[in-house]
Amino acid sequence: MTKPLIAITMGDAAGVGPEIIMKSLGHAEVQAMCRPLVIGDAARLEAAGAIVGSSLQVRGVDAEEIENAIFDPGTVNCVDLGLIPADLPWGKLSAVAGEAAYQYVKVAARLAMKRRVAAICTAPLNKEALQAAGHKFPGHTELLAHLTGTPEVSMMLTTPKLRVLHVTTHIGLVDAIEKIEPGLVERTIVRGQEALARIGIARPRIAVCGINPHAGENGLFGRGEEEAKIVPAIEACRRRGWNVDGPLPADTVFFRAQRGDFDLVIAMYHDQGHGPVKVLGLESGVNITVGLPVIRTSVDHGTAFDIAGKGVADERSMIEAIREAVELAPREGGG
Repeated sequence: MTKPLIAITMGDAAGVGPEIIMKSLGHAEVQAMCRPLVIGDAARLEAAGAIVGSSLQVRGVDAEEIENAIFDPGTVNCVDLGLIPADLPWGKLSAVAGEAAYQYVKVAARLAMKRRVAAICTAPLNKEALQAAGHKFPGHTELLAHLTGTPEVSMMLTTPKLRVLHVTTHIGLVDAIEKIEPGLVERTIVRGQEALARIGIARPRIAVCGINPHAGENGLFGRGEEEAKIVPAIEACRRRGWNVDGPLPADTVFFRAQRGDFDLVIAMYHDQGHGPVKVLGLESGVNITVGLPVIRTSVDHGTAFDIAGKGVADERSMIEAIREAVELAPREGGG
């Protein structure tokens, strides 16, 4: 069977993306599981390779000729957009890098939509740099939804012991509570159920968090948000015959999930889901966008400007993100 062709976007060139890509592609296990194709800047990858002490050689590939690329040991294939000046400093906010990061994702999305690659795996971009370049998106999730014409998607974070799907993500807490409503919660659960079915979990055990402390404690805390916004969605999913439990207190449900009681936790807002995942496995966490017409995974960390260009960035999350992309990728796709 042909190994899937995975498009790896370079992310913000001033951050750790180029370094973790070069480190990851130096692992034999990554080369064994897929055909990795970087969408980025060849010269920046070469500079990152020198910083991390990589012996890999970077080879430029035309975007229209990716099916003919040769994936031999010791070589990194890169669709070279040539957008990064040689003197771009590491670890500094840059609109130039923000624009380049946008273009990398745009090219990858086009290739994925045409089924010329089997999946997209993204290195981190910087939200401020993206905005400085004129692209008003909170992050990859919303950007990819726009590029693929998808009206609504969800962010799933995974570690070896925990999967968390978010009802809301990059909005303020007050705005998140206002946005949460039964239809949105139900659609999020549906996306989670379908995503787990694709990886072979036919009847997943899904836990749904409450919004308030102790999931409202039967009306003691909050203003009835659990009963009004969450319970109708849970009941609708149960009528489908699904194994959905909640609303449950967020202060205990993540412990129960990593213990093995649940296959998936539905978090109501960004920090409710992100905090536990990052405590349990920042170095091995993976971000998956659920609901897109293409497969997209990502590292579960940012651009780390404070250590960019120093060669010390940890590549384990990138390796896991590539692994997840391969597992989710359609077997027949990507050349």
